Formats: sequence, C-alpha cells, structure tokens
Amino acid sequence: MDFEILINNTFSDINSNDTLSPITNKSVISMINNFEDSEWRYNHFQNFIWDNIAETSLSYNERESLINSHHSLLTYAAKNLRLSDKTGDISKGSEIAEIVLYAIMKHHFNSLPVVPKIFYKQNAQDNAKGADSVHIIIENGNDFSIWFGEAKFYNSIEDTRIPEIITSVENSLSTEKLKKENSIITNVSDIDLLIDDEILRNKIKSALSPRESIDLIKPKLHIPILLLHECEITKKHTVISDLYKDDIIEFHKKRAESYFKKQIDKLGTLPHYSEIKFHLIFFPVPLKKIIVDRFVSMADFYKNS
Repeated sequence: MDFEILINNTFSDINSNDTLSPITNKSVISMINNFEDSEWRYNHFQNFIWDNIAETSLSYNERESLINSHHSLLTYAAKNLRLSDKTGDISKGSEIAEIVLYAIMKHHFNSLPVVPKIFYKQNAQDNAKGADSVHIIIENGNDFSIWFGEAKFYNSIEDTRIPEIITSVENSLSTEKLKKENSIITNVSDIDLLIDDEILRNKIKSALSPRESIDLIKPKLHIPILLLHECEITKKHTVISDLYKDDIIEFHKKRAESYFKKQIDKLGTLPHYSEIKFHLIFFPVPLKKIIVDRFVSMADFYKNS
C-alpha cells in the first residue's frame, strides 16, 4: 500500500490523559497520501480506490470469473455501486470510505474479505444496516479474529462529529447486529472459498453460530474505524515535509484522545467492552468534493461502458 504511515501505535503509547480508562485494546493509525508538482495526488488516490473496488463490490466467484478482464471487472463492480446512481450517498462519499477501509484491511492487516459489503448492500434502503466492513484474519495458522468495520468520509472530524461515529459503533456492537453479521458470514459462500483449512473453517463457523453466546466472540472482535476526512492542514500544504507530518501527527493524536474519551464515556459500561479491540484509522484529504466528484464520474463511465 503506497501511503506513508505516520502513526501506528497502541493508544496507551500516545495518550496524554491519565484519567482515561480502560485504554487497553485500542490503537491509532494515521496514513497520508503524498504530493506531486505542488498538488495532493488525487489521481493516485483514485487509482487506489479503483484498484481495490472489486473485492467489496463483487463476490469471490464474480471476481474469479472476470479476473482476466480488468475492464469487465471494473464495469461489473461499478454496476453494484449505489453512489453511481446519484443517490443521497453522493454527499456522504460513504462507499468511497468503505472501499478504502477494505483496501487498508487487505494491505495493512492481511485480512480475508469474507463478506464483500457493497455487493450485499445493493438495496439502496439497506445502506445503514450492518457493518461497513467484514473481515476475518487468520491468527497463528489455526485461530482467527473477526473484524466489523465502520467507515466514514467527513468534511471535518472536530468534536461535533464524534458522537455520530460512536453511535454507529454502539449500534454495531448490539447483540442483534453481531448475530446478524455472524449469520451473513456463515451463510455466504466466500468463506468456503477463501479458507482452505476445513478444520479452521468449521471452527470459525461454529464460533459464529447463532447458538453460541456473543460473549464468547467478543475477545476475538476488532472494530476498525476509518475516518477519511477533509483536512485544513493538508489543504494548506503543497509538499511532504517534516512540518506537515508533525502537524498531522499532533492533530490526529488530539483527535484520537477526544474520540476515545467520548467512546469510553458512552460505551465503557457495555458488557465485555474492555475485551473488544478498537482501531482508529485517520486518512486526511484536502477536498472531499473533488474526490467524490471524480469517483462518481469514473463510476458512471464504467457503469455505462
């Protein structure tokens, strides 16, 4: 993944607020795009989106059947986008954030995309239901962790936006939502095609069975939270410099402290909260509108080609 990572730490390593608890099982990642000819590399970012769009917009079988035709792969992926239909999602850029999170999960965390979410969320009325990202990571060859992600694309990540993010996370952690996601994982064919080890595959399906208590799965549960966001610091700079990096690091550290303080205040009493692992991922961009407009234009091109 051709983006520079500025922060990749546990939250306890960067937290300056001694009163926060619990702060274990939390991490912070900050990654940045670079510049070229005094401009933020919009085309590089768009290429990253389109290079990874198929895994979240198409099922495993569809991807395999089209693997030898890159144009067809993108055409079929575009047809599954709500965004290209010029729905209300255009203003939010929600699918862009979902795709970026899928790519980060694949390239940074080495996860398996067991549920291509855009593929399973084609119904425009189903946009808000369930996690934005569902992945499994094989641990030590014979165990697993499960990742239910939240992906947001905001004009700002100041304090006024944080309650909305936390509410989304809270909803995703309800027993009903967790059981729903588990049932989707075990009922789609992708898990059978992506995990060759039959013993491990059956172990995963058994653990995610609706007959099992959700309490048993929470120590294996990770919540990656992508905050793709418009950033005044990025907007003002024209080159990658130590000053730019230092400003972004300081800004994201402060945003992480504010976020986790509010999350702990609201969710800290949830059953087994301290066992769930949270990963806050920041990605700053200069102008959201340019990214959304270019993505919609490209999606329309592929959809109609």
